Amino acid sequence: MILLTGADGYLGWPTFLKLSKTFPDEQIIGVDNLARRRWVEQIGSVSAIPIEEIDGRMQAANEQGFTNLHFIKGDLTDIDFVYQLLKQFKPTTIVHLASQPSAPYSHINGRTAAFTQENNNGMMRNILWGMHELGLEDRHLIVTTTTGVYGAPEFKIPEGFLTVEGKKGKEKIPYPAMATSWYHMSRANDINNLFLAHYMWKIPITDIRTSIIFGSQTEETKRSEKLATRFDFDFYFGVVPNRFCAQALSNYPITIYGKGEQKKPMITLEDAATSVVNAVNMNKAKEYEVFNQAALLVSPKDLGEAVQKAGREAGIDVQLTHIKNPRVEKEDHQMEMDNRGFIERLLKKEPQVLESSIRQTMTDLLPYRDTISRYQTALLGQ
Repeated sequence: MILLTGADGYLGWPTFLKLSKTFPDEQIIGVDNLARRRWVEQIGSVSAIPIEEIDGRMQAANEQGFTNLHFIKGDLTDIDFVYQLLKQFKPTTIVHLASQPSAPYSHINGRTAAFTQENNNGMMRNILWGMHELGLEDRHLIVTTTTGVYGAPEFKIPEGFLTVEGKKGKEKIPYPAMATSWYHMSRANDINNLFLAHYMWKIPITDIRTSIIFGSQTEETKRSEKLATRFDFDFYFGVVPNRFCAQALSNYPITIYGKGEQKKPMITLEDAATSVVNAVNMNKAKEYEVFNQAALLVSPKDLGEAVQKAGREAGIDVQLTHIKNPRVEKEDHQMEMDNRGFIERLLKKEPQVLESSIRQTMTDLLPYRDTISRYQTALLGQ
């Protein structure tokens, strides 16, 4: 029995389908409170690629042969719901993908900042204590946190731990907590709680530090329009690569902050979902293991040029423009990040490349240009 949280999300839904295909003899329980749909609606946007309501999604999945999937609507901040869920199903593996994932959303005001941290930390704490109190400490917990907890240091970022040498020896210490947003700091505290739970109860934990995920489809979602995952392009929930593609299709110049030369770790949606599923397939370690889920190192300028090239191939004139950077960041920072463990043990193949993934995304978005244009104010955060 595999329990997947955040099953209705951008990464969660493709992972739900991929788990079904990879483990056909397992029952896969998906949980979500459908909040992402409400948040995007509240800020005045929609998914560019239409998605089915959850009942339609589940019916389409069943018709396409994903017959071992089951969905439960519920709120993981409700500790009674979490305990009942774990008590009823006693999953052998828990894959926790649920969170409020947007840094811009967490910065709207004090209420959204508080909600983000209370929501994310509350869910994580409930799952950890539920595993402890219900005798499930030997079950494998896989969590996607974020590489954003690392900040932008001037040294090569390790996979999760720093080695500090003192007069009497060396010590490995967890390395998060240089986050630069209220959202990312919520995940830093999730990491602290994960480390504490492992220290106290020896829960086997795989912490996948997720980078910027982009793209529009996976091998499973492209089997039917009704299996499509959501595609957010607005200022709050649309990641930069996806937003740039939408800007190009709405005939709005791609806006690059400052020089746009700072490198950020990224990964395609297909590779992200594949690596999470491969984590389920790993031998259950007794350790607290950390993997940097980063496959590409890309700058906004690189992205803009890739979108411009894909647009040219589709007969679309894409303009690039540089504007004053409103963010407090190092504009020429070239992030270095150790990802050897991730590539070798979780991805286990050559990463998908930027250009072909951007080209595929542009192709998938073309039929929905009118939708993007209608919500252009949301795209620009106005």
